[in-house]
Amino acid sequence: MFAKILIANRGEIACRVIRTAQKLGIRTVAVFSDADSDAMHVHMADEAVYLGPSPSRESYLVGERVLEAALKTGAEAIHPGYGFLSENADFCRQCETHNIVFIGPPIPAIEAMGSKSAAKTIMEKAGVPLVPGYHGEDQSRDLLKQAADDMGYPVLLKACAGGGGKGMRQVWKESEFDEALNAAKRESLSSFGDDDMLVEKYLTQPRHVEIQVFCDQHGNAVHIFERDCSVQRRHQKVIEEAPAPGMDPALREAMGDAAIRAAQAINYEGAGTVEFLLDVDGSFYFMEMNTRLQVEHPVSEMISGQDLVEWQLRVAAGENLPLSQDQLHINGHAFEARIYAEDPDQDFLPASGQLSFLQAPTASPHVRVDTGVRQGDEVSIFYDPMIAKLIVWDEDRDKALSRLTKALSEYRISGMTTNIDFLYNLASSAPFREAQLDTGFIEKHHSVIFHDDAQDYERDLPLAALYLVLKQAQRAEEKAMASGDPSSPWHQSNAWRLNEPHVHHFELQLHDRVFPIAVAQINTGGSTRYTISIGELEVDAQGNLSGSELHADIDGYQSRATVSIHDDTFSLYTLDRALNFKMVQADLGESDQGDAGGGLVAPMNGTVVALLADKGQRVEKDTPLLVMEAMKMEHTIRAPADGEVSEFYYQAGELVDGGAELLSFNADE
Repeated sequence: MFAKILIANRGEIACRVIRTAQKLGIRTVAVFSDADSDAMHVHMADEAVYLGPSPSRESYLVGERVLEAALKTGAEAIHPGYGFLSENADFCRQCETHNIVFIGPPIPAIEAMGSKSAAKTIMEKAGVPLVPGYHGEDQSRDLLKQAADDMGYPVLLKACAGGGGKGMRQVWKESEFDEALNAAKRESLSSFGDDDMLVEKYLTQPRHVEIQVFCDQHGNAVHIFERDCSVQRRHQKVIEEAPAPGMDPALREAMGDAAIRAAQAINYEGAGTVEFLLDVDGSFYFMEMNTRLQVEHPVSEMISGQDLVEWQLRVAAGENLPLSQDQLHINGHAFEARIYAEDPDQDFLPASGQLSFLQAPTASPHVRVDTGVRQGDEVSIFYDPMIAKLIVWDEDRDKALSRLTKALSEYRISGMTTNIDFLYNLASSAPFREAQLDTGFIEKHHSVIFHDDAQDYERDLPLAALYLVLKQAQRAEEKAMASGDPSSPWHQSNAWRLNEPHVHHFELQLHDRVFPIAVAQINTGGSTRYTISIGELEVDAQGNLSGSELHADIDGYQSRATVSIHDDTFSLYTLDRALNFKMVQADLGESDQGDAGGGLVAPMNGTVVALLADKGQRVEKDTPLLVMEAMKMEHTIRAPADGEVSEFYYQAGELVDGGAELLSFNADE
C-alpha cells in the first residue's frame, strides 16, 4: 500500500479521499488555488501545495504543477477525484513518465472512453446495445443536421469529449438546431478543449440507470449494482438512489453483465461507471462510460457496505478486488441529494457568497454528509456551486425517503440561496414517492414540485401567516422575560388595542407574488385564536410554536411543520412540501436599477463568454444577445422585445458582477 498520496482535486471529493486515506494510515497531500488557500481540504491534509490563481485552468488543470507538487512532497500516487484531470490521458502519461501511480484506469482505457463516438464503436463491437445516432468523424454542420433530420426530432447533441452535462443540448425542432449546435460546441470547447459532437435520438421517457463496475490488474471484474440518476436539471443529476426502483433480478443481471463486458472490452482497471438509458419497455442502451469515481458513489457504498475509495487505492497498489461478485449483496436503500448554492426559481442560476450560517443534519448510521465547506467559507464563482452531498440509508425505499425529507428539513444554511427547499418538495412529492421516474421528471412535474397553483396558495398562506403571528408573540414574551419588569403592559403580546379590533397587518411574499394579510387575534378564556384574511379567503386558526416546531390547526385541519430561518426568508417543512416565504419590507423609494432589469443585467457573478449580436443590430424578441458562464453553467441573455442593440458594456473573457448592466438596448415602442 502507498505511504503517501496527493489528491489532485478540491472540495468534498478531496475531503472524502482524505478520510479513507487516514483510515488506512496513508499520508495525504492537498493542492490549492488562491480561492482555496483556507479551504477545508487544505486543513485536513497532512501537507498542502499552492498551484496558482483561482481559475481552474490556471491551477487545478495545470498538470505540470500538480506533478511538481507530487514530486516535491514525495507522493507515490495521485488520486484525481472527479472532474479536473481525472479523465485526462495526457496527465496519466505524465504520471507514468515520472513513476507516479495514477489512481485510475490505464491510459488506453481513458482514451477509448474519452471520445463518446469512439466509445460507441467499441461498445457496438462488444455487443453492448446502443441508442440510434450518428457518431462519425465528419463534423460538418450540414452532415450533423442531416443526421438529426433523418432520425427525426427530438435529438440530443452531445460533446464527444464531454461529461457532467457540458456540451449537451436537446433539440426539439429543426429551427432550433443551429443555435443549439453553436452553444453545445462553444461549451464543449471551453470545458474540454474539443468541440466535436455526436447526435443521438432523444428518448422521451427514459430512465438514467448506471452500473458501478470495478476491475483489478489481475483480470477480475465485478459490478456493485445499479443507481437510478433519472432526476436531473440541465443534464446534471439532482437526486440519485440505489438500487433502482422496479429493477427485477433478470434486468439487473443483464445490465450488470453488459457493464462488465463494456469494461473488459477496454481492459479496464479501477472504479468506473457504465451509464445506460433504460426505456419504458425494459430495453436499455449504452450512453457512456465514466472512467473515474462518480459524484453519486456514496449510495453504492451505503447499500453494499463497501468503501469504494479504499477499493480504488487497493487496486492501484496491485491488490486483488476485495470481494467477488457472489460475495456482494444489496442491503437496504439509499438516496443522495446534492445541496447546491443556486436558485431553483430562477432556472437554477448558481449563487455565490459566504456561508454565514451552516448546520448540517446530525451524522448517524442512517445519515451521512459529504462536504468540503464549513461555516464562514466562501462559495466561489470559480468552481461548481455544490455545498454538500446528503446521503441517507434505511432498510427499504419508503423508510429511506422519510430519512431524506427529515434530514433536508434539518439542514440550515444562511448567506446565499440554496436548493434545499426545492429538494424537499421534490423528494416529498407524490410522483417521486411513487417512483414515476424519467429524465424529464422535473419538467413534467414542475407545478407539483414548485407548488405554484391556486390551491397551494390557499393552503400555504394561512400556515405562513399563523407562524409569523406566533413568532411575533414568542419574541415579545422572550423580550419581556429578559427585561426588568416582565409584567409591564408594554410587553403584552395579546394585540390589545383601546376601542380597536386586535388585528395584525403585513404583506407576505410567496412564489414571487405579494399578498396583503390581515390576522384578527381573539383572546378568550386564556386561549388565543386567529381569523386570517387573505383577499376573499378567510380561515380560523390556532396553534403553538415550540422551538423550531409549529403545531397548527386551520379550519379544523391539524398539522405540524419544522421551521428554518435563513437571512430574511422563512421555510416551513410540512409532510409533503417546503414552504418558502418572506415578509415584505416597506418600499422606501424607487429602485436605482431603472429599466436594467429587463433581462439585460448579469443574473450572477461570472464571465462573459460570447457576444452574439453586433452594436446597432436590430433583433427580434428572444434573440440571443450575450452568453455568460459561472460555476460551469452557461446563461444566455436574450432580447426582451423587438428592438436595437445600442452598446455592449463588456467583452468576451471579462468578469462581471451579478446585477451589473451588460448592454444597452432600445426596445421598439
